Amino acid sequence: MVTATNIDATAVNTIRWLSVAETTIIVPVYQRQYRWDIGGCEQLLADIRAVADSDDRHTHFIGSILSTTSADTAELVLIDGQQRITTLMLLVAALHHTVKSDDPVLAAQLEKVLARADDPTRTKLRPHRAWAQVFESVVLDRRSVDAELRDSRFDDNYAFFRSQVPAEEVPRIWRGLQRLEHVAIALREDANAQQIFESLNSTGEPLRDHELIHNYVLMGLSHSEQSEIEDSFWAPIEQNTGESIASFWRHYLVMTTGREIDIQGGRGVYDAFRHQFPRLHIETLRTLAGEWREYSAAYRVLMEPTRAADAEVARQLCYVNTFGQRMYPLVMRAYGDYSHGFVDRDTLIETLEQVQALLVRRTAVGLVNDRLVARLCRARDEGPDTLVAAIARITPSDERVRVALKYGALPHAAYVLGRLAGVDSVIDLEVEHIFPLAPGDAWSGDGVREWADYSEDEQNSHRALAQSLGNLTLLEQPLAERAVDMSFPEKRAVVYPKSAIPATRELIDTPAWGTSAIAERTARLTADFLRIWARPATVNIDDDGLTPILDAQRRRGWPPGWQREFDYVEYRGEHWEVPDVKYLFNRVFKRLWADARDHVAAFSARRGGPIFEAQAWNGHWDALDETHFLYMGWDSKYMLTAVQGVLEEAGIASEVFVKYSYIGEAM
Repeated sequence: MVTATNIDATAVNTIRWLSVAETTIIVPVYQRQYRWDIGGCEQLLADIRAVADSDDRHTHFIGSILSTTSADTAELVLIDGQQRITTLMLLVAALHHTVKSDDPVLAAQLEKVLARADDPTRTKLRPHRAWAQVFESVVLDRRSVDAELRDSRFDDNYAFFRSQVPAEEVPRIWRGLQRLEHVAIALREDANAQQIFESLNSTGEPLRDHELIHNYVLMGLSHSEQSEIEDSFWAPIEQNTGESIASFWRHYLVMTTGREIDIQGGRGVYDAFRHQFPRLHIETLRTLAGEWREYSAAYRVLMEPTRAADAEVARQLCYVNTFGQRMYPLVMRAYGDYSHGFVDRDTLIETLEQVQALLVRRTAVGLVNDRLVARLCRARDEGPDTLVAAIARITPSDERVRVALKYGALPHAAYVLGRLAGVDSVIDLEVEHIFPLAPGDAWSGDGVREWADYSEDEQNSHRALAQSLGNLTLLEQPLAERAVDMSFPEKRAVVYPKSAIPATRELIDTPAWGTSAIAERTARLTADFLRIWARPATVNIDDDGLTPILDAQRRRGWPPGWQREFDYVEYRGEHWEVPDVKYLFNRVFKRLWADARDHVAAFSARRGGPIFEAQAWNGHWDALDETHFLYMGWDSKYMLTAVQGVLEEAGIASEVFVKYSYIGEAM
């Protein structure tokens, strides 16, 4: 047998490995800071609970732990695995502090994982000096009640574990912890630690979201079940979506959850999928996979509208595609309902028209169209009237659009002009600037004065309106080529009369072209614009950049110097001056504690916080009354999630909006 000479790799039980009296671990100074957030802790705790409740033979593999022996001491130097080991230590510390007064036997077992046998005042895991004091004060419960408040991942995650594991559940979590396993890779003196670290972490192409979903769906099934799901469901999904399968899953999850999905940093879609489908037994999976397959077929029609059987539906889907795929979650649900006969053709077309009006109006007035679709999917789930009201709220008014079209560049010009002109397709047409973008000195609007004779102010006035609605029309490609460099009287005489587009031929009745003619034509076409892309009538206020609280972005912390996240918060019509999530968290929970205490108590009991009957550990607390306390030491992502959840519990989430500050939007 050939053996490795510089590496020892052994599968070990993680807790037994940590509990050995001689085990002490150093985190070297070059290691990155501890980065796990509450989301990662939540997933770890779920995995531990799952293995704790499984058959005694089952274990949970947490990966490999790479270490070498210190040249100065017998301590292990941790090369890879710091994040996992640190998080496990924080979990064990939370369990230990929960039961140390009531279950000394279990507390002693837990303490073996945490504290050094030769010096119980030191932890077995020793972060490098920049973080060692903070870590040890958390794990060994050495913080005084009046200690200075601080923000650290150690405090955040420890507090999360304390809040989520009540005393009666500690034995269950301990049982799950004892079923964790890892591969302990110990390097000998001549091993190249950096090369091995890179091999473990950097080689190979990382799995993409849809590949992780595929593995997650099939993992744990028998071979015959895997073949059934693969052949009957997954293969058709791949065929329907092709290279867009990752986008399909993201849009499907936005559609079903009604929440935006953050795709920054890698696994947002996969994490959302696991959260939406935490358990996939074969019978449940067959039902869900059938739904996924049906929506993938609808998704294919969205990408290739000519596949739609109805010509007008196909045309409307083509129109929607003018704006990209950002509205696909809502459109996919609408088309799916139409395919199943839940709504009729006219209802589908009305929805598609409303979506187009929303997007083209917002683009015209300079509003962004990102992070809109999730709120519309939520509204659609509440009923057609709620969807119309939600669209109306964020659709700019006629007055705003009229001003924008008068002076601004026309967005999606070919699409807009084509619909105004009533043409079926603009593929062979070009957008014609009646007054050209770059006129030559000889250009003339009336056949008398040339461009070189115009004053500077006149020239600037013309240029300002060059891309506005009134100065644009459509021309067939051959005619557009002839019109290049022609003055208006020439185009009116020899080009426009030959066009088959009525709106273009009408220009032959205009004697001269200038700013007054552009303004007159803009006013006339704007009336048609507002009729075709009408705003729903059932509306209360015009959108002013407010973001529904359920769509607020989950960020953790702010770099030094960035002090303000929100301009204000609109709470059920009230105007709140709150600068960031932490202040909002405090104010919402205090307000709801007064207004809807039963909902808050139910939410907190189900989630395991943030309200407790005692200040059970050191940290930042705020009193709600004499016997209830709000823990304020969470990371901001957790705080925002809690705010969103408790407002949903109280049934008023749709009435709360945040207005991001400039700084908040930039982050």
